[in-house]
Amino acid sequence: MTAERKTEGTAGKDGFTGFDPKSVEPYIVKDPESLAVNLARAMEQLGKAASAWLAPRESGQKSDVFSEPVTDMVKTLSKVSEYWLSDPRRTLEAQTHLMGSFFEIWSRTLHRMSGDVGMPEPAALQRTDKRFTDEDWVKNPFFDFIRQAYFVTSDWAERMVEDAEGLDDHTKHKAAFYVRQVSSALSPTNFVTTNPQLYRETVASNGANLVKGMQMFAEDVAAGRGDLKLRQTDTSKFAIGENIAITPGKVIAQSDVCQVLQYEATTETVLKRPLLICPPWINKFYVLDLNPQKSFIKWAVDQGHTVFVISWVNPDERHATKDWEAYAREGIGFALDVVEQATGEREVDAIGYCVGGTLLAATLALHAAEGDDRIRSATLFTTQVDFTHAGDLKVFVDEEQIRQIEQNMSVTGYLDGSKMATAFNMLRASELIWPYFVNNYLKGQDPLPFDLLYWNSDSTRMPAANHSFYLRNCYLENKLSKGEMMLAGRQVSLGDVKIPIYNLATKEDHIAPPRSVFLGSSSFGGKVTYVLSGSGHIAGVVNPPDKGKYQFWTGGAPKGEFDDWFKAAKETPGSWWPHWHQWIEKLDKRRVPARKPGGPLNSLEEAPGSYVRARA
Repeated sequence: MTAERKTEGTAGKDGFTGFDPKSVEPYIVKDPESLAVNLARAMEQLGKAASAWLAPRESGQKSDVFSEPVTDMVKTLSKVSEYWLSDPRRTLEAQTHLMGSFFEIWSRTLHRMSGDVGMPEPAALQRTDKRFTDEDWVKNPFFDFIRQAYFVTSDWAERMVEDAEGLDDHTKHKAAFYVRQVSSALSPTNFVTTNPQLYRETVASNGANLVKGMQMFAEDVAAGRGDLKLRQTDTSKFAIGENIAITPGKVIAQSDVCQVLQYEATTETVLKRPLLICPPWINKFYVLDLNPQKSFIKWAVDQGHTVFVISWVNPDERHATKDWEAYAREGIGFALDVVEQATGEREVDAIGYCVGGTLLAATLALHAAEGDDRIRSATLFTTQVDFTHAGDLKVFVDEEQIRQIEQNMSVTGYLDGSKMATAFNMLRASELIWPYFVNNYLKGQDPLPFDLLYWNSDSTRMPAANHSFYLRNCYLENKLSKGEMMLAGRQVSLGDVKIPIYNLATKEDHIAPPRSVFLGSSSFGGKVTYVLSGSGHIAGVVNPPDKGKYQFWTGGAPKGEFDDWFKAAKETPGSWWPHWHQWIEKLDKRRVPARKPGGPLNSLEEAPGSYVRARA
């Protein structure tokens, strides 16, 4: 065998050359009796999980709607199948392609087992996938075959969707999403007998890992009151106001839908215009205040901003009728009144994040129609105002699905927080669901403490009227960008918004894709500064300068095609935060002595307040 005929696999090993039979030793059960006992104990814990799942259903406290998404998935994928099965030639083509790929894998495996490594893997199989980092995925013939078969089958299924003709864009988008979900769920890394690391750990511990894992599984079903509440982090290590969301400040006012927080100044002088932050009400505001090292709020305070933050209520049945007008009036409008009372300043700079940014944009259009000019500039973090090219959340939005959501919300008056949490986790199932399923329930290991995942698990409910309005007016009908949205009895248009806009998108955002944010820039009537940050929806925003991570791109006016803008844009290493601060200062550099939180108003409690502590 010449050196030229050897090919390097994904783990950097030369096929099965020199495969040592002793390497199977870790896979041989040494104590079958102990393993049998532990498997029985694991089944006992699984029985407890089943009881925890049944209890709220038998008592009538919970009714399942599981069949709804499954039915939608089957209906969607059946349309793909119909295309391929309606023509025998297409059927044969699809089957031949898949079987041909399997024969190639089988042939390569036989050659490599015989010591002939002259048949390299196709480039498509030489991929970097952190699920398959264990060296036995390549060294061991059995697991190597499974790995290749999984990649080939997944790619084939995705291609079947991509090549299916006659499907509308929404159906094809849904089909691709569902195929990814099935593919992620059926990954061999998610099963003990097909994951080399799990197999070895189970043998080494005689199944003790499964006992601990099923115990955690039962606990998580009980904690979810009949639904699986997947642990992504060790929540016992965090406490709001103690080691998370600890920037000093006061709650200086509250309404039915929000509390208004003002943070203590750390500079002798501050910018004359206060800064009001409108975060999303899907999850909580402290993503901008995770800890002193990551806190955008603290950093803004340290630059001399007088920072106010809206902390949204975690709604219940009492808030069922709180719609977008209520959030605009009793949220943003209320906060603007409070800022003026606390500082004496009528004009403010405002920030909106995600859906909070969409609400801010709609409120700006309403204010323009009403002649309210208190907000002098707006910064939008990963905000969509044009939903033509919205991200994967659009998979969950069509008339039939919205009607079902509205029907479910009519019972309680709100959308349960777990529903949105599950939807967001499904967008990145291979990162936010299955790694924790494997770690917790199959390895039997506690998840590590991580502040961002603590925030991610701290879900919120959505008022029925608010959520229905958002889904229909934005995702389904795209009325805001068309100038057709009705708010407070007025038809509002973003074209009437003439103030400067700093529009931040993130390169890898799956919720508000950069192309979608870019397109929305043209909806406004004033000058828009479009900035693209590296990373995704959260990490691309929460990127403090001293970390030196990622990069951002700046360029000309956001017109034409996004790809053309990006090709001409200037890349700058590091955080976009200083660039944004310079943009704000250019608008108004005037400074005044630092302000005391609340001014003449009496503070209600210490930041971060009580609204943020209410859990779904």
